[in-house]
Amino acid sequence: MATPESPLLAMSGIVKEFPGVRALDGVDLEVRAGEVHCLLGQNGAGKSTLIKVLAGAHQPDGGEVRWNGEPVRLAGPTASMRLGIATMYQELDLVDGLSVAENIFLGHESSRLGFSRRGEMNAAARRLLGRLGHGEISPGLVVGRLPAAGQQIVSMARALSHDTRLIIMDEPSAALAHDEVANLFRIIRELTASGVAVVYISHRLAEIREIGDRVTVLKDGRTVAVGLPARTTPTAEVVALMTGRSTEHSFPDRDAEPGEEVLRVEDLALPGRFSGVSFHVRAGEIVGLAGLVGSGRSEILETVYGARRPSAGRVLVDGRPLRPGSTSVAVAAGIGLAPEERKAQGLLMYETVGRNITAASMRRYSRLGWLDRRREARDAGEMVRAVDIRPADPDRPVRTLSGGNQQKTVFARWLLKGCRLLLLDEPTRGVDVGARGELYAQVRELAVQGVAVLLVSSEVPEVLDLADRVLVIREGRVVHEAAASDLDEHRVLDLIMEGSAL
Repeated sequence: MATPESPLLAMSGIVKEFPGVRALDGVDLEVRAGEVHCLLGQNGAGKSTLIKVLAGAHQPDGGEVRWNGEPVRLAGPTASMRLGIATMYQELDLVDGLSVAENIFLGHESSRLGFSRRGEMNAAARRLLGRLGHGEISPGLVVGRLPAAGQQIVSMARALSHDTRLIIMDEPSAALAHDEVANLFRIIRELTASGVAVVYISHRLAEIREIGDRVTVLKDGRTVAVGLPARTTPTAEVVALMTGRSTEHSFPDRDAEPGEEVLRVEDLALPGRFSGVSFHVRAGEIVGLAGLVGSGRSEILETVYGARRPSAGRVLVDGRPLRPGSTSVAVAAGIGLAPEERKAQGLLMYETVGRNITAASMRRYSRLGWLDRRREARDAGEMVRAVDIRPADPDRPVRTLSGGNQQKTVFARWLLKGCRLLLLDEPTRGVDVGARGELYAQVRELAVQGVAVLLVSSEVPEVLDLADRVLVIREGRVVHEAAASDLDEHRVLDLIMEGSAL
C-alpha cells in the first residue's frame, strides 16, 4: 500500500519504440499519493508517450509499472481506469454533439434495462460541476457550444466521475484565463488533500513553482532529473535540464524603430464581443492585446482578418479601408493570421510541411492550369531553412512536428506570402520553453524586417517582454494603452481584473 513516503505509482526503465524512433529510452517516474508531481520536457522529449503508456493507450516495449507496490500491466484504457488512473489530454477528447452530462459519463452511463437514467446522470454531473466551481454549466447543454475553458471543466469533471486515485493533467491551463487557473489550482489542492495524486504537465514554469511538489524532467526520451523540489529548484537549472543549454535571455532586445502606419482600426464593434475598439499598428511594431479569455481580444483579431463581420467601424491597411467580413480581401491586403487553435484552424494536418507553407501562395505556382511543383518545392525548402523548422524536411507530414515547429510553419506561410501585418493569437500555446525563445526571436526578426505584429497572449510577461505597446482589453473595450516599458505584470493584471482606465 502506498504511503506519503512510498510511491503510489512507480514506472522504471520504460521503453517504447515506434518505427524508426525510440520515443522512450528507459524512463523512470515515481508519484506519491497526495502530491502534485510535475512532468517537464520540451516537445518531443517523450512526455505524451509516457502518459499514454500510463493511460493504457500504448503498451511499453520494456520496463516495469508498479501500482501500490505491485507490478501491473496496463493492457488498455479500461485497465488504467479500473486502477483509478484518469487522463486529461491537452487535445480534449470530448464529443461535440453530446451533452455535458453524456460526455462526463461517456463509457459508464447510469442505466437500467439498457436505458440511460438521464435524470440521475444530470444530477451527478451537476454535483461534479459544482465541486469544480462551475455549477452554472448546464448538464444538458451540448458540449460543442461551450468555449474552450468550459470544455476543459467538463473534461475535468469526467476525470473525477471515476473513483480516481491519480489524475494526469496535460497542459490543463492552456485554455484558461487567469481567474480560471486560480480555480484549477484550488481544485488540485482539494484533490491532493484527500490523497489523490496529480501528474501535472505544463510549459509554464511559474505554474510549476506555484502548484508543484516535485519535478521529473525528460529529455530526448530519457529521464534527466527525478524528484526535484518544485518550489526551490532555480528556473535556470530546470531550463538547462530540459534544453541542454542555458537560456538566460528568453526575449530578444528591441532595436528597431517603428515605421509608417500599417493598420488602423476605428470604432470597431461586434455584438456581444466588443465595441468602440480603436487602435493602430505601425510597420516594425509589435502591439500586444492583454485580457482575460472571453474579453474579446481573439475576436478583435478575427474581425481584422475578415473572419467575422463587424456591426460598426472599419479596418484600414495602408490607409485603405477593407471590405468587412472577407478573409480573401484581408489576405490580398497583406494580413496573415496564426490562430490560437493552429491544428484545427491554422494547418492542413494531413498535408506536408511544404504544402502548408505554400497554401496561401498557390496562385504564384499555377500557370495555364498547371502547377509548377519544382518552384513550389524550392520556395518551401527556402522557407523551412529561413525559419529553422526541424527536421528540415518540407516533405514531412506537418502533424509529426512539435508544437513549436508547427507554429514556425504557420509563420513561414505568411513570410512566403509577404504579409504586411501578422496577427498572432496565443503563439506559444503548447510550445516548450526552448522553442519559445526561437519563436520570440522569429517574431522580433519579422518586426525588424518591417512587418507589423498584433499579438494576443494569456501570459502577461510574454506580452510585456515581446510587445512595444500594450492595449489592455476588458469586457470588449480597450481600458488602457501604454508602452510596454511603462507597465509591469501587477499593473496589467489589476487593469484586466478591474478594468479601471486612466
